[in-house]
Amino acid sequence: MNQRTSPDLARVIVAPDLPICEAMAQLDAAGTGALLLCEPDGKLVGSMTDGDIRRAILRGDPLTGPCSTIASLKPHTIEEPYTRAAALQYMVAVDINHLPVVDGAGRVQAFLMRRDLAPEEGLGISAVVMAGGFGMRLRPLTQTVPKPMLPIGNSPLLERTILQLRNGGIHDINLTTYYLPDTIIDHFGDGRKFGVQISYHQETHPRGTAGGLRGLKPASDTLLVMNGDILTSVPFQALVAFHRFHHADMTIGVRSYDIDVPYGVVECDGIDVVGLREKPKLNFFINAGTYLLNTKMLEYIPEGQRFDMTDLIQVLLQGGLKLVTFPIREYWLDIGCPEDYDKAQEDARTGRI
Repeated sequence: MNQRTSPDLARVIVAPDLPICEAMAQLDAAGTGALLLCEPDGKLVGSMTDGDIRRAILRGDPLTGPCSTIASLKPHTIEEPYTRAAALQYMVAVDINHLPVVDGAGRVQAFLMRRDLAPEEGLGISAVVMAGGFGMRLRPLTQTVPKPMLPIGNSPLLERTILQLRNGGIHDINLTTYYLPDTIIDHFGDGRKFGVQISYHQETHPRGTAGGLRGLKPASDTLLVMNGDILTSVPFQALVAFHRFHHADMTIGVRSYDIDVPYGVVECDGIDVVGLREKPKLNFFINAGTYLLNTKMLEYIPEGQRFDMTDLIQVLLQGGLKLVTFPIREYWLDIGCPEDYDKAQEDARTGRI
């Protein structure tokens, strides 16, 4: 059994009736992107991926429910004995990233990961970080420093983002700049000292959150776009896998947001009362400022005019393109005002980020 392709099985095996919320913590700790549901004797019952959990969140499924309710109960497997070449060939053929190895009785013997059988150089996508905003709500902090360069702990916010991109396998990075661009360019240069390649796209006038993308010529067919004032630990590998699994033209990162209504809500059908909810909690998915799109979508952005990502989303929807949402359940903070900045500093100090 190859140790490199067989992580400790205890890390990836859970009981079928384990609550999803508990399995989420185990999945995050394992870092494998999938868990195996097994009976006490090791017999495989199903598999549950990171994508399965995020789809459950979008559906509003209770995360206290058992893993078996959202897992695939007929997972792909390979039986012993096997060869690495045969396992990889099978994973490529059915387009999966995880493959349990079972014996003749269906008991799990190993857990193979495609990324270990065929290591890739990065994710094969490019990234754009929108770093041109004025940060007016953060004045006077942004009087002489662009918002993405505000320090979070011991390093600028934008440096944290770039290192996260690098560590996530994204090395081709574009920065759109407008306000105090020299501060950014002087710090990062061509990106080599940060282990990436950085290109700059300086706007002569504000063109919106999508307008500056029109002239880009990314080195890949998939483009990650992030707002420069977002502090997050979103796993880029999971985002890309989700995008490709759903054959999406654009994937929008979203964040769950609750609003507590301090009054009883009367539900009406015309003049008729049909229900009453006392102080309900309303849940929404908000735009998290993180997008993954096929680069052909850039052709829908008009040239030479202000155009925001919200405009692009509307145009793509009207054109019948496929847009999906990816719930970000990891750390996420939009640093838009002094209170947000103070929270980011506290989270950096306490090790939350």
